[in-house]
Amino acid sequence: MVKKFISWNVNGIRAVEKKGFADFLASCGADILAVQETKACPDQLSDALKNPPGRYAYYCCAERKGYSGVACFCREEPLAVTYGLGVEEFDREGRTIILEYPNYYFLNIYFPNGGMGEERIAFKLRFYERFLEKSKELFKTGKTVIACGDVNTAHTELDLARPKQNEDVTGFLPEERAWLTRFFTEGYADAYRAFEKDGGHYTWWDYKTRARERNVGWRIDYFMVDAASVGKLKSADILTDVMGSDHCPIAVEMDL
Repeated sequence: MVKKFISWNVNGIRAVEKKGFADFLASCGADILAVQETKACPDQLSDALKNPPGRYAYYCCAERKGYSGVACFCREEPLAVTYGLGVEEFDREGRTIILEYPNYYFLNIYFPNGGMGEERIAFKLRFYERFLEKSKELFKTGKTVIACGDVNTAHTELDLARPKQNEDVTGFLPEERAWLTRFFTEGYADAYRAFEKDGGHYTWWDYKTRARERNVGWRIDYFMVDAASVGKLKSADILTDVMGSDHCPIAVEMDL
């Protein structure tokens, strides 16, 4: 059965609700819509967001108010829901939901940004390491593993409009990019690159410089699937026509 999955950093779920999020959720056709950077806990949300029609909704929020957070909106109830990666320094920031279904695992992750200095970059790289450890545990189950979210790093020069100008900027540092290479050599495949080999395709644009109008962007949102399941991919898309955030949604279809 072909299933559709969508991932979107909404940059505040209460903000995007005012821009038509409910209509998008109802019409997008996703079996699972995974969102990142919700910046809210369920007690701060409308009933429409907590109990959307025809969906099971799961939220993982940060201890710090108005920060981070992820959510999943699912057509089918999962067998199990896990919040976090099992490491307190990461889990207090509300960055991970893992859903288990009969034949696959689905990981919705908001990876840290390294923009607050060297200490935060080190935190980000430790998070990457724990994510890969957890993923390898799931690979051993034999189920398909699908991970998605805002990875906060562009992998190669094809994945941002101005690579030379950003060589020393977090999000394109060699040590950050090396981790994505590890993801894609130690068990995962980049779903989008299974279909599109060229550059010029981005998922995030800086609001302040109106970069989206000029397509001066970065591809920092990814779907990753375990390498053994690449053949199950039917499509991978970047939904640039969907507005409401500084990121746009990304989508894959898989025969599961």
